[in-house]
Amino acid sequence: MAVTTPSHPLNAARVLAAALEPTIGQVYFAPEAHAAYAALGFNGSPASIGNLQMPDGAAYFTSRGALMGQVAPTVITAAFAVFNPAAVLPAVEYGWTLTDATTIRTARQHSGAALLRRCIGADSTANLLRASDLLARAVEPLQPEGRPLFAGARYHFTNDSDTWSRYFQLGDMLREFRGDSHTAAWISAGLTAQEINLASELFMGIPPRTYSRSRAWSDAEFDAAAQRLMQRGWFAADHTLTEQGYAERELIETVTDTQLAPALAALGDDFEELISLLHPWGVAIRAAGGYPDSKAQFNPTR
Repeated sequence: MAVTTPSHPLNAARVLAAALEPTIGQVYFAPEAHAAYAALGFNGSPASIGNLQMPDGAAYFTSRGALMGQVAPTVITAAFAVFNPAAVLPAVEYGWTLTDATTIRTARQHSGAALLRRCIGADSTANLLRASDLLARAVEPLQPEGRPLFAGARYHFTNDSDTWSRYFQLGDMLREFRGDSHTAAWISAGLTAQEINLASELFMGIPPRTYSRSRAWSDAEFDAAAQRLMQRGWFAADHTLTEQGYAERELIETVTDTQLAPALAALGDDFEELISLLHPWGVAIRAAGGYPDSKAQFNPTR
């Protein structure tokens, strides 16, 4: 498959994020993960959208938060910056009554690997080895300062001899690096969690208050945020993005992209090869109901 490397490195950062996302973000929808968490005492998937199984909230927050270790629920709440703390805190408090960080982190890792094995197939092993080696090269120069989920993922990396697990861990590291970097970018821009959620939906072309609804904010909180965005000049009277709003939201993405420069430099001329490996896997995972098939090819708000 021929892939053209974007001429601008910032665009390359987004191409990489979009190509990687379904191969790693699938762990939040994987039936294998829901079953593993249910075995620990969590609820299974609470609902399905088509053939996509949605995650249980407590299992989601606890399993992903476990990348940072056995930390206080308030630490996970802070790292999951776009979510309403009123939803995250009790979910993690409950999660830690059911399991510990090592157990659920291992379950998550194995589940992500299991879905890859199921959807991609054993005949992809050689390509998976190559993609893993390229991801290892990409994450090697990345720095952990101010990036708690990335730092945790790197610290707990096992360099597993299992091909599928190694790929999942390395991809998860890179995904969390971008997520942490994005959080730093929008916080530095002076936005609140509700504001970045609303602005991001419009920036991505998603209907207002649909995707952001999963972040557990109330209509009243979103209403107040929309008013603040109007005062800021980002929202028009009909709550669409203004030119200024789009430009400043784009700047947040650009600032995020620039933080991926060391990874892109490390990949060098092998960038195209990595994208050509990742793309068909994402297609296969979406077709199997392992990741949403939507305009949101990657999650710029986590």
